[in-house]
Amino acid sequence: MSAPETRYALVGDDRVAYQVLGEGPRDLVITTGWWASLDLEWEEPAIARFLRRLASFCRVIRFSPRGSGLSDQRPHDGHDAQQHWSQDLLAVMHAAGSSRAAILGITDGGSMALQFAAAHPGRISALLLLNATARWIVAHDYPAGFPPEGLAGFSSFAQKHFGTERFARTQNPSLAQDERALRWQSKLARAIGSPKTVAENFLSQSQRDVRPALSAIGVPTLVMTRRNCAWAPVAQGRYIAEHVAGARFEELPGTDYLPYWEAPDLILDHVEQFLTGARRGGESDRALAAVLFTDIVDSTRRAAELGDAAWRMLLDRHEEALREQLGLFRGRLVDTAGDGVFAIFERPDRAIECAQALHGAMAGLGLSIRAAIHFGDVELRGDGQVGGMTVHIGARVLALAQGGEVLVSRTVRDILVGSRLRFVERGAYELKGVPGRWEVCAVSGGEGARELS
Repeated sequence: MSAPETRYALVGDDRVAYQVLGEGPRDLVITTGWWASLDLEWEEPAIARFLRRLASFCRVIRFSPRGSGLSDQRPHDGHDAQQHWSQDLLAVMHAAGSSRAAILGITDGGSMALQFAAAHPGRISALLLLNATARWIVAHDYPAGFPPEGLAGFSSFAQKHFGTERFARTQNPSLAQDERALRWQSKLARAIGSPKTVAENFLSQSQRDVRPALSAIGVPTLVMTRRNCAWAPVAQGRYIAEHVAGARFEELPGTDYLPYWEAPDLILDHVEQFLTGARRGGESDRALAAVLFTDIVDSTRRAAELGDAAWRMLLDRHEEALREQLGLFRGRLVDTAGDGVFAIFERPDRAIECAQALHGAMAGLGLSIRAAIHFGDVELRGDGQVGGMTVHIGARVLALAQGGEVLVSRTVRDILVGSRLRFVERGAYELKGVPGRWEVCAVSGGEGARELS
């Protein structure tokens, strides 16, 4: 499923951007409040996969409320952000031909969805919330809230660091070591709004208290909160579930504020079960990718020579250099086992160039590595892992490599015929667990490429 067309609904003279995807038997509005940039989000595979899974059993409607993303700015008409959000949603539902829909309110969108469900019961069939809160600030009858000084500190932090990797790392700790994802999240944040917009929205949210609406909600409600999410404590999610009649509460493992990277299938399974009564499980996405494997030559001997402490420090420098090169060549780290690395790339030439750069970087650390690359169809799993026969073949080719070499399968060589890269045939081999015999080549010197020895 490709990215859907972005359309506009009208609220007076203002335009509200929205998208519709899927053709399921029920409508589902998914909202993260003002945290939305409809077009850009499709560039991130994890978000695209999350949306496609929802669209496999629902007709999904998503929008950017005024003041965020592709929509017009909020008017200065005396109404608050919540009133504008409700107007925007009603206009989008009308434009999309939806008379009644379930709402999945994620993070900032949760309090808005709660108030909308209470105010427009005829338009809502079900309510689902993730990492939502009815009130942020502590009160005498609401011990689950944050102290005002804590929110003031967070507001200062957000205004200073919004749109940076530091902010992204705090928001979604599971990606703390994924530089690519952190850079992309920072780019998304900057596309959503300026630091001033962030400050205004934060002030609006911190003053919001939708607890009076909870008793008026009469639709089936599911509340999900991650157990260790600093931005949305479990107690705040549990409070909502305890004050909405018949609501179900699910405490999920994890730390991330947003749902896309940390165990997304667990969230999607709960959503699907709640809306359809069945749980099919996520179907794996597949994509063409180049897989790169490397490992350190004679790592056991070097570790014995250096001792545990010095070897650990060297491995840390190895991993730092690895992540730097992966960032430069647009690779994604899938797994590292200390002296071994598995990464994927969209293009095999980038994987080769990265492997060549890694040889130089590791030589500077006094390390010798070997590398192998294969290209083919891979399985992109919900936990961020990558599987399939392409991965097995890449790992088996690595076993044939010597220190200082970059070996590739013939598949890679054939794809890159006519490129500046040159290859030397190494013969055909039986790869353990892989049918047939596989021709293997070594990357050699040539125009634009250096000799690896």
